[in-house]
Amino acid sequence: MARITGFGGVFIKSRDPKALSAWYRDVLGMAVEDWGGALLKHSPQSPDTAVWNPFEEATQYFAPSTRDVMINFAVDDLDGFLAQIEAKGVKIEGRMDDDAMGKFAWVIDPDGTKLEFWQPK
Repeated sequence: MARITGFGGVFIKSRDPKALSAWYRDVLGMAVEDWGGALLKHSPQSPDTAVWNPFEEATQYFAPSTRDVMINFAVDDLDGFLAQIEAKGVKIEGRMDDDAMGKFAWVIDPDGTKLEFWQPK
């Protein structure tokens, strides 16, 4: 039987896609291509799986964002990554360092989308 083999991409609407792409490039360090998006390639440090998980409509897990989506990015050094983006003026909304899955931290992008950064155990 044919099946889904993985994520092919994440696509979101933005009121200013060029400015949002520039923020992801300049603040988060993503290698944004000329066409406006980034290719996220697996590396030896990448998790071997990705999660797809619907939440109840009334969830507060995405708060303070009011968007219907949250994006989780895996990072290799959460403390170092947070120091880099805080130096660029990004407010860390919260963090959790003792989860069984690893360490987590959250920020809000310029469009109001909550981003979750995850350093796997």
